[in-house]
Amino acid sequence: MSQPSAALGRIQPSATLAMTSRVLELKRAGVDVIGLSAGEPDFDTPDFVKDAAIEAIRKGQTKYTNVDGTAELKDAIAAKFRRDNGLDYSPAQISANVGGKHTLFNALVASVDPGDEVIIPAPYWVSYPDIVNFAGGTPVFVKAGAEQNYKISPAQLDAAITPKTKWLILNSPSNPSGAAYTRAELEALADVLRRHPHVLVMADDMYEHIVYDDFEFTTIAQVAPDLYERTLTVNGCSKAYAMTGWRIGFAGGPAWLIKAMAKLQSQSTSNPCSIAQAAATAALNGDQSFLQERNIAFKGRRDLVIGMLNQIDGVHCPTPEGAFYVYPDVSGLIGKETPAGQLIENDAVLIDYFLDHARVAAVHGAAFGLEPAFRVSYATSESVLTEACSRIQEACAALS
Repeated sequence: MSQPSAALGRIQPSATLAMTSRVLELKRAGVDVIGLSAGEPDFDTPDFVKDAAIEAIRKGQTKYTNVDGTAELKDAIAAKFRRDNGLDYSPAQISANVGGKHTLFNALVASVDPGDEVIIPAPYWVSYPDIVNFAGGTPVFVKAGAEQNYKISPAQLDAAITPKTKWLILNSPSNPSGAAYTRAELEALADVLRRHPHVLVMADDMYEHIVYDDFEFTTIAQVAPDLYERTLTVNGCSKAYAMTGWRIGFAGGPAWLIKAMAKLQSQSTSNPCSIAQAAATAALNGDQSFLQERNIAFKGRRDLVIGMLNQIDGVHCPTPEGAFYVYPDVSGLIGKETPAGQLIENDAVLIDYFLDHARVAAVHGAAFGLEPAFRVSYATSESVLTEACSRIQEACAALS
């Protein structure tokens, strides 16, 4: 009987997508379940972006494009990097891909050899280690808990680097914690990286525009220009522009890496959807004022969820600087029992209890490499979040 490849055997299905599938199945069965597992804004794609896509269809822009992006999209990406980050990239230094995950996959598969190590701060987005494993590399996890506001220290980074280190993945604001590095914190990490010139830096800035409380977003190549040639700055349209289904991610970085990513893409997906590229061009070039309006709504949701979760005995929920997630530490709930007598021995059991008892779906912390905790996406309405958090409160109160 045929077996999957060894490379496929090194990875697991996405835990976040698996929970989202469970929610959809329950809803199809008529179950009143609230899903807080999907990292997807409930806002619609802006009308001017949709209009650009419709116009592209009418103009017949439905053919193949350059493998890693049209000239128009690359120009829009370059303008975005100059406007928002003070970074200059030529078209040969820019790659457009089928979503941010595809960008990361291309970069790692195109550059990681067996034996190479990739430093991944934990908690981490679930796909990072699996992509590294698929490429034949070795994930090296550096844990930073709630007491560190989920951000690694320079000393931790320095201790994790070895001669085999190929990459550091730096996600700010973070999925799953929402934690974002300040300029000073990035400068301190850059000081460590300067002592290790063989280490490349992947700055995953997907949630760049979703920040709160006057937080100033900066990216590491902006803070440390001397690391520019070693840094791949990754971003996309999915989160800020509510374009998750359009599947456009992009990056700016060294020309050798961008060329290698294009080579890989030429033998996998080929170009991103031509219509989605036209939409992304409009999104990046258009009026950006709506981003701040949506952030005001996100901040209200964040504060609501934090306030309600921190009312629960045994739960500690730090206040994140950005993204639309919270990552409460639930150490105080481990060891308790459900009304049915089941022991809450870890956060996976806790999440199953929430789903079965409270009909609320979240994702357990072990999936993100730091437990006991769970991730809540607050990218939905305040009324839904209020009901969901009330159900979680009642479920936790029933534990003994």
